[in-house]
Amino acid sequence: MPETTEVAGVSGVAGVGAKGAVFGAAIELENLTKHYPGSSAPAVDSVNMQIDAGELVVFVGPSGCGKSTTLKMINRLIEPTGGRIRIGGEDVTDMDPVKLRRKIGYAIQASGLFPHMTVAQNIALVPKMVGWEKGRIRARVEEMLDLVGLDAGEFHGRYPRQLSGGQQQRVGVARALAADPPVLLMDEPFGAVDPITRDHLQDELIRLQHELHKTIVFVTHDFDEAIKLGDRIAVLRERSHIAQFDTPEAILTNPADDFVSGFVGAGAALKRLNLSRVRDVEITGYPTVIVDDPLQEIFNKLKSSGTNEILLLDRRGRPYKWLRRGDLMRARGSLARAGTLVHDTVTRDATLRDALEAVLTDNAGRVVVTGRRGEYTGVVDMETLMNSVHELLEADRLDALEHQHELEETRAEQTRHEQEGVDGGEAKA
Repeated sequence: MPETTEVAGVSGVAGVGAKGAVFGAAIELENLTKHYPGSSAPAVDSVNMQIDAGELVVFVGPSGCGKSTTLKMINRLIEPTGGRIRIGGEDVTDMDPVKLRRKIGYAIQASGLFPHMTVAQNIALVPKMVGWEKGRIRARVEEMLDLVGLDAGEFHGRYPRQLSGGQQQRVGVARALAADPPVLLMDEPFGAVDPITRDHLQDELIRLQHELHKTIVFVTHDFDEAIKLGDRIAVLRERSHIAQFDTPEAILTNPADDFVSGFVGAGAALKRLNLSRVRDVEITGYPTVIVDDPLQEIFNKLKSSGTNEILLLDRRGRPYKWLRRGDLMRARGSLARAGTLVHDTVTRDATLRDALEAVLTDNAGRVVVTGRRGEYTGVVDMETLMNSVHELLEADRLDALEHQHELEETRAEQTRHEQEGVDGGEAKA
């Protein structure tokens, strides 16, 4: 059972992990409203929502619908003009907003890192403000860098300008989680990076959530991202009116109305590939060698493998190149220019849609699967993915038939009732 505890100053019911790490806390929004001066209509109008502890909820809706405003009212970056906010059962509507923000993680699109601070100083910022001891802060910085897949020795002293966009976002997430808050708010955090980096960051967030069990509220305009990440999705209309608040699968298979159907769009079966992960399908092994292996040994292993190519790994066990027999014949003692670079990989937490997109761009119809440090773990091929697609399409076909059957039964029942009414009227006459 969860225990009652004080989580970074926000009391309420929260779980505590084996190492003392804090799990999520429930969030309750009651008639939450924002009315800006000079505007005739509220920007957010009486939002009521219950978010469970440890749940990842995504707000999705058209631009200007109020989703970011609703998110920012939870940590009072925007002050509500009406309604209540409860976190872990405690009403935080009237709490000192500065203290509240120190107890809720917050990650935004541009990472929000301070450019004059190192990576370590950025991550240490909130723990320092809430009074952690220096030794505990140092250990936490290293722990958080490891958690988001960055080497502490390599990144500890770097400045944000020395990082790629994806690395900055990882540090931004590490900073948001550094003081171990029960709640993490994320406002389009991956919107400014390239599609491949975005996919990997989404996978990283899924992995982190499996480990940390925080309560995460995530804003996006991308419905595919919402499907991939959310335990539940809140599809919002104008003024943050809730059109549908349900699981991704329920929204895909049974949208509440035409507005929600517009977000689902065409190809619902393919979108459902975002509900399944690479870890759910068969990941096969493949012959591998290391860059330091002698060329003759690599050649012999390829020859005995029964395959047309072999995967070359770097010294850290990460996929580097695909090597064919002809590549080895032309290598002339060096692999520097031999083979084809591995351009795209997926993690076990990637969706089957991510994997399918990667496979379709690969000439051999397969994609390498990697672990949290980028190390090789296996391969997924086109046949495996297409079997999953066919299974989903068949499931959709059966669901459609069942739905049609239910409609026909309903109509038949209505017809019977109408006929009974007519017969009863005639009998009385």
